[in-house]
Amino acid sequence: MRMNEVVFDEAQPVDGYGPGFFRIGGEVHQGAVLVSPRGVAAWAGLDAVDPLLDLAPVIDVLLVGTGAEIAHLPRGMRTRLEEAGIGVEFSASPAACRTYNVLLAEGRRVGLALLPV
Repeated sequence: MRMNEVVFDEAQPVDGYGPGFFRIGGEVHQGAVLVSPRGVAAWAGLDAVDPLLDLAPVIDVLLVGTGAEIAHLPRGMRTRLEEAGIGVEFSASPAACRTYNVLLAEGRRVGLALLPV
């Protein structure tokens, strides 16, 4: 089987994670984070929808990592994001990280909002 190295250009893949942190593009970030084509920023969590809505011009889909376990999104969050033209998928943060890296490698316009594990 031939193996090819994935090149992410300027995008920042998730390199790893652990209790309370994520390593993104080789840099460690503590707590909840928002990753997009605009870079990596601290995120105030599931109640902070406005920073996610601001990504509408640069992403088509947003992956939301809900921590160590999958959890439901707050009422209305999905509706507001979809009305802004952003597709939303949620899962546990480890699965969201893996999916994000795959979509990033495919060149998709993707964002990632993560709660720590």
